[in-house]
Amino acid sequence: MNLRETKHRAPLAERMRPQTLDEVVGQDHLLGPGRPLRTAVESGTLPSLLLWGPPGSGKTTLAHLMARLAGYRLETLSAVESGVKQVREVVARAQEARGSGGATLLFLDEIHRFNKAQQDALLPHVEAGTITLVGATTENPSFQVVSPLLSRMLVVRLEPLEDEAVRAIVRRALEDPQRGLPGVTLEDEAERLLLQAAQGDARRALNLLEAAALAAPRAADGGITVTREVLAQILQSPTLYHDTRGDWHYDVVSALIKSLRGSDPDAALYWLARMVEAGEDPLFIARRLVIFASEDVGNADPEALRIALAAKDAVHFVGMPEGWIPLAQATVYLATAPKSNASYAAYLRARKDVREHGNLPVPLHLRNAPTRLAREMGHGRGYLYPHDHPDAVVAQTYLPDALAGRRYFRPGRFGFEREIAKRLAWWERKRAEQRERDPEEEHR
Repeated sequence: MNLRETKHRAPLAERMRPQTLDEVVGQDHLLGPGRPLRTAVESGTLPSLLLWGPPGSGKTTLAHLMARLAGYRLETLSAVESGVKQVREVVARAQEARGSGGATLLFLDEIHRFNKAQQDALLPHVEAGTITLVGATTENPSFQVVSPLLSRMLVVRLEPLEDEAVRAIVRRALEDPQRGLPGVTLEDEAERLLLQAAQGDARRALNLLEAAALAAPRAADGGITVTREVLAQILQSPTLYHDTRGDWHYDVVSALIKSLRGSDPDAALYWLARMVEAGEDPLFIARRLVIFASEDVGNADPEALRIALAAKDAVHFVGMPEGWIPLAQATVYLATAPKSNASYAAYLRARKDVREHGNLPVPLHLRNAPTRLAREMGHGRGYLYPHDHPDAVVAQTYLPDALAGRRYFRPGRFGFEREIAKRLAWWERKRAEQRERDPEEEHR
């Protein structure tokens, strides 16, 4: 068949969809012999499922295969284009089919795009068994799918496809005379570039391959060779997968933060570059650096927060593409700064007491006394003004009585917090000396 004639056929990615479970590549943990999902499909009884995985990992393919192999009627909806009205229409058809013994599988693509009301509309029909719901999402279902619906579905995690899996899919397309690309050869260098550009997305790999084959010149013998140069022209520039809303967005951010926390500037710069080059909002990155400067560096290096804030202001001022320069500077500074989460941890300990003990009364000597009535009630009585005392230190309690002696803040051993620890120890010695001199002066 003339390759140019394929433009009137379905896209290559659609033509090459697996027709059997054995043709599915890269998901052996789900579909290998004896695996529960394969067993369910082969038994003809399917549970409601939530297929969670990156683009091109096989979610749509798997849903179609399950319906066909298990003998279910297949209904498909896209959450982007559909709503409660379309769900009701599907349910009506499913009820009619059920009356004659037929089972219906509703494949809902991008289920995370349904709002709470739309998801709630599915619940009674899943519960009653009118439909078997198979939802597909690229985002963490814990955050995007309502709990009642999620509890009635089995979450199935599809892994990103390794390069070897994508390579197998691409080569199958080149070798299949009916569904594939007859007469097309892919050079080794072009294959490597294709795998790099696909980023584990089989659909993207096949779409790129087909586009490159259509763009490549035809040899005298009718054959077509896809070279690296041809594929590079299709790509125009390296393409990185980075969904700025989805789960992988947060995975890359997590990798950046953990590399900073682990004091690895090289890894931190790599993840920063991944985000910047993929088009991430630079101010989002700057906000994460500001949070990190306080949470993970803290007072071990108080300059870190100023550096992070300066980077945020610089990015806002200069914009992109140069905005990566202050981001890189701040990233290296934070990665190589001494680390302490003492302030962060101290707040969590204080918050725990607040939540457990409620609104404990403020000690009388710390209360405001703006009126004569307040003073007559004892507000402010006995308060010791530190500046009126030697070294500006007084043996005075500041916590509620029920929490006296609590120590929330525990300075770390690195950077400036070593100096803070010395100050705290010195103040404690001065207070102890004062208690010995004036034991009745301390407020409890």
